[in-house]
Amino acid sequence: MAFSVNFPLFSIVLCLLCAVVSSLLGGRAARIVSLALCAAVAVASAILSAYGVRIGRATEYLMGHYPHPWGNELKFGILEPLLAALFALVMLLCLVGGKRQLLNDLAPNKQNFYYVMCDLVLVALLALSYTNDLFTGYVFIEICTIASCGILMIRQIGRTTLAAARYMIFSLIGSGLFMLGVILLYAITGHLLMPNLKSAIAALWESGSYRTVLLTAMTLITFGLAVKSGLFPFHFWMPDTYGYATPASGGILSGLVSKGYIFFLIKVIFSVFGTDVFYGSGVSNVLYVFGALGILVGSISAAREKDVFRMVAYSSAAQIGYIYLGIGLSPALGVIAALFHILTHAVTKPMLFLSCAQLKEATGSRLRPDWRGMAHVNRMAGLAFTVGAFSMIGIPLTMGFVSKYRFALAAFERTALIVPTLVVLALSTVLNALYFVRVVVALYTTDGQTRPRMHIWNHPAYAVSAIALMAMNLAAGVAAEPLVLLLERGITLL
Repeated sequence: MAFSVNFPLFSIVLCLLCAVVSSLLGGRAARIVSLALCAAVAVASAILSAYGVRIGRATEYLMGHYPHPWGNELKFGILEPLLAALFALVMLLCLVGGKRQLLNDLAPNKQNFYYVMCDLVLVALLALSYTNDLFTGYVFIEICTIASCGILMIRQIGRTTLAAARYMIFSLIGSGLFMLGVILLYAITGHLLMPNLKSAIAALWESGSYRTVLLTAMTLITFGLAVKSGLFPFHFWMPDTYGYATPASGGILSGLVSKGYIFFLIKVIFSVFGTDVFYGSGVSNVLYVFGALGILVGSISAAREKDVFRMVAYSSAAQIGYIYLGIGLSPALGVIAALFHILTHAVTKPMLFLSCAQLKEATGSRLRPDWRGMAHVNRMAGLAFTVGAFSMIGIPLTMGFVSKYRFALAAFERTALIVPTLVVLALSTVLNALYFVRVVVALYTTDGQTRPRMHIWNHPAYAVSAIALMAMNLAAGVAAEPLVLLLERGITLL
């Protein structure tokens, strides 16, 4: 067995160790530890993903010497380490690009605490990606919730405290629903490991036994994770949570945390319920409806906002809707489109929040009308915001275009849903263009005033982060086919 199969366990343990070490260090040292951790996890996960591609099968890693029902397992194929690498890399870029605001927003004696929370968020995302045990997933869902609240409210202004309270309420509701579903499944199957659960659920569903209990458990688990990730109508915590957090936290929370919950749901659908049971139960149709409503309501809410931070946050609600719409469409093309949009959103939203912070510094305002000409003052931030905006609209050569094309393609798997899906995609694209183009036009419209231009390397950390995120977006948008093929192979190994 290759040594690299130990990387999931090593990554999880390393994150926990770094969290402990960072709690004993000063802010600068804790920052270095967290950046090194993200880089190491990204490299290890990329190596593991390449290993999964090479062997072409999933690998189960037994934790300790005790098999089921007392033992625990990790599992990885292609998708799990691919998402883990993305989570670590994007967190690294968020911490690098948001360095200036972190130093301004956090008290010196609390900076190490911030990096402890980031390490815990990363370990939770890794565990949700790799775990093969449903209860272990629940444990790390709770760790992720607590750590996410920590990186949100560490910027001590009234709005973040209120946002953290609202976020915690919705998160605990979602966690409670999820836990109730797990309890029901354990009561009727006696299993918590995903492969054993899948076999037991398939047999029960086939025999017709406990149909109502299974449907109830499926609904509770699905909508518990949907609440935590911000699916409509549970998205009202997003504007303040993402809009008033320090920019690095906004990027992590919007780009990574919600995607960790959604990817875990996809794992549960494929590895616990099985696609035949899940899509035969009708729960997927409910996800489709709420996803479509989320796209429209989130886009309309964003179009009404003048505060650009809140506009981008409401846009996240719409993007979450896209992902759930794809999951609801089909287990093949629909889920592939959803997975690609997870990648798109994880790369694009941090770029937008980090750019908004730079543009706000240039003008001193959060409002769109006050940002006129700011792209000429901070050209890097203006360019990064424009690329991110075009990706969210779905302009060709960006990842967002590929996502919307894949959603349209998936619609043709469900004849009855072709027209409503295409209508929702068209309306949302028009609305996306309405509110993002208004900001881009304002950024490049001069108001006759002469302002000093900011050199590209005035904020070198942000410039490096912005260039990397733009490069990832455009590279995946131009050469999307290999990535789509990787997702298609990966989904068969879940």
